Amino acid sequence: MSEQTIATQKFVDIEEIKNGVIKLKKGGVRKILIVSGINFDLKSEDEQTLILNTFQNFLNSLDFSVQFSIHSRKVNIDSYLEYMTIRKDEEKNELLKIQIEEYINFIKSFIEENSIINKSFFVSVPYDAATLENKKSGVFGFFKKKETKTENMNDRAKIEQLNHRVSQVIQGLEQIGLRVTPLEDDEIVELFYNLYNPKLIEKKDLKITKE
Repeated sequence: MSEQTIATQKFVDIEEIKNGVIKLKKGGVRKILIVSGINFDLKSEDEQTLILNTFQNFLNSLDFSVQFSIHSRKVNIDSYLEYMTIRKDEEKNELLKIQIEEYINFIKSFIEENSIINKSFFVSVPYDAATLENKKSGVFGFFKKKETKTENMNDRAKIEQLNHRVSQVIQGLEQIGLRVTPLEDDEIVELFYNLYNPKLIEKKDLKITKE
């Protein structure tokens, strides 16, 4: 195992991904939801107000933190251009062949000036075992000492609590008219691969956290 691989494993706080649940090394669990977007600018003023009020009420109803993330990356259309090139070579009609070639050149020039960006919207829902604090006093009440103790919960209980939170988040977002779907194992792996390989995949992330 290379030093780079070992360093990467130390950097990533994930211990296991199973059944759509991310288990962290410190014992916490997470689920990631992918959310559809809406074109807010095309809505009427009344619809915009309703969406904002509904979203505000949704956030105020939560008694736990969630994280909203936008993952943007440049779309690679090389395979599409290769397909169109093959289509051009197979075309027997010379006029269509010329039109396809002009179309390919137009796409290439357009991409050079305007990157095609694909945006995905995610919500991370967490559950961490509660930390209990016990204060102990020293001799005659002096030198107070505070001890912390993590609540002892098995993985099944944590996942049950997590699923309850996920259901609450999905219900709240669906009231706004959004489609919400939990990511499966392979989708989570692909997402984190994209995030941890910026040299291979162009990306830009914007994070907004509600505490």
